[in-house]
Amino acid sequence: MKKIVKILLSLVIISSINSCSNSNNVIEEVLNIESGAILRTLEVLSNTLNSSDNSSQFSVSVEEQDREDGALFQSVDIYASIKDLSPDNGTTVANDILVKTIDASTFSPGPHGLPRGVLSATFGETAAAMGLGANDHAPGDLFIYELRLNLTDGRVFGAAEAGSSVTGGFFDAPHRYNALILCSPEPGDYQVDMHDSYGDGWQTTTGAGGEGIQVTVDGTVIEVGMCSPYGGSNVGTFLDANGGTACTQNNGSDATAFVTIPVGAQEATWFFPGDTYGEIFFEVYAPNGDLAFASGGPGDTAGGLLPIAVCASN
Repeated sequence: MKKIVKILLSLVIISSINSCSNSNNVIEEVLNIESGAILRTLEVLSNTLNSSDNSSQFSVSVEEQDREDGALFQSVDIYASIKDLSPDNGTTVANDILVKTIDASTFSPGPHGLPRGVLSATFGETAAAMGLGANDHAPGDLFIYELRLNLTDGRVFGAAEAGSSVTGGFFDAPHRYNALILCSPEPGDYQVDMHDSYGDGWQTTTGAGGEGIQVTVDGTVIEVGMCSPYGGSNVGTFLDANGGTACTQNNGSDATAFVTIPVGAQEATWFFPGDTYGEIFFEVYAPNGDLAFASGGPGDTAGGLLPIAVCASN
């Protein structure tokens, strides 16, 4: 509590230095919280959705705060929109659709006496609410969820009412969350053809090597990458911490590795750590031999999640 008082005192000092006519300053936003309400994020429990499983869900743990310590809390509406990032199957537009309403009675007092609860929405009920069919979404698209807090006096607080002072930091109350749509992956051996235009193996996050491509299958990480062909400390540098088991020996320019996804896997994500010198490129082939991803030329792929999603046949 002392820390909060110090923060508010600091904000008062800052506001006294700045012009009093600035209606958007931080102290006014903080004071506005005292007459409004927020849903503070405690933990995002799940922000991926499996389009192959209607029961997969977005889920977040929150704490409700209002000027009467929860006495004004009535309910939370969960709204959803889709951000279509897969234009190959057309562009789907569905914005600001009510998915469900959760009553305040489902919350229980937390350690500070404020209402806490878990808010969730499944892929199936979200798609149904938006009227989406199987061809209206694809792996790589996003569902954007917004939480709107309803008070007993009729007021509503959502993302539009959350100022910059409450969307991050201590309050962490954005009221809006992204959920990535995935699918159950096709099981089998994925072939990863790796290349380095300079011919000295991969240097991803550091000049000494860095990490390899990481495939996370139901929480288990599989890593592949190219060793340096020159021996010494550079051999398998990015895998030393993992025992050096996944570094593929090669001629420095080309190598092939395989990632095996087992039958029954529910989720698989592919992550590329980066390319320090702009020399790396690679292709990934699905178990049936189809090209699942091609990075283009050297240096064309930025670090981050790769758009690789080969869905299992139903």
